[in-house]
This record gives sequence, structure tokens and C-alpha cells, in this order.
Amino acid sequence: MLRLVAAMWLSALPVAAYATPAAPSPLPQGAALTEAIRVRDAEFFALFFEGCDPARLATMVTDDLEFYHDKEGVAATSAAPFLAAYAKGCAGRKAPDAWRSRRELAPGSLKVWPIATYGAVESGEHYFYERKGNGPEKRVGRALFTQLWKWEDGRWKLARVLSYAHSAVE
Repeated sequence: MLRLVAAMWLSALPVAAYATPAAPSPLPQGAALTEAIRVRDAEFFALFFEGCDPARLATMVTDDLEFYHDKEGVAATSAAPFLAAYAKGCAGRKAPDAWRSRRELAPGSLKVWPIATYGAVESGEHYFYERKGNGPEKRVGRALFTQLWKWEDGRWKLARVLSYAHSAVE
């Protein structure tokens, strides 16, 4: 009887329960790694500063995201409050006369290094632009950054951010 119950229980399990987990997709290397991070960096910052899609942004960060900012302090210690603050900011940017921001990677500043079995470290310099409503855009600041990207399920997710040396444009 015990064998019959066990056989019935096992036959009810989904086939996936028996499948061998797929091997993680390999990390890109060399120039391919740098290009992959450059593309993901641009995608992340365009969405963060110019877009408004909290669900999509959630797919771009790890659950244990940490973000440290030299002027603001600890900006995030997990994804949930980071995403909530982003969603709240989205609503404010919808007003016709709202301030809008944009981030641009400083040409030639991007550096990327692989982190074996995890992902990559990225560093560089970026510039920040602002405009009120549809008014003229003005470069208002610059900063340095270091970011840790995690290679997870074949995609890059931002895990750690250090944003520092912020200064106004001279």
C-alpha cells in the first residue's frame, strides 16, 4: 500500500521536478563583457531618469540591491524601497512643468572588470542634465560611480552602487 501511495504521489509531480537544472549561461568576456555592461548601464539609467516603468526596473536590480551616495547617504538596502521611491518619483514627473533629469556616461570613462562566477564591476564618470518641463536642458553636475552587476539567469542585474565625488558643473 505504501508503494502505491508513493507511486501515485510521484506521478503527480510535474515533469520539471525531475529535470536537471540548466547550467547557468556563461559570463561574456573581454570586449563582449564591456559592451554588455555599457548597454545595460545605458538601459538602466535611461529608464531610471527618463522612463517610468517600475515593473521593468524591478527586473534590472537584485532583491538585495544596495546603493550608497556621497551626498544622500545610504539610498537603498534592498530593492523594494528603492522601487517604491522610483514609482513615487514617476508620478511627480508627469506634470507638464515638472523637473526632468537625464544621465550621460562621460565618453571614454567606462571601465569594466569581470568578477568570476558572479558578474562584473563597472566604474566611470557621468554627467547629469536637468530641464523644467519642455524647457532647455542644462548640464548641472557630474559624479564618479562604481557598480557591481550580477549575471543572473542570463541577464545583468544591478546589485551594488557607489555614487561619489558629486560636483556642480564648473
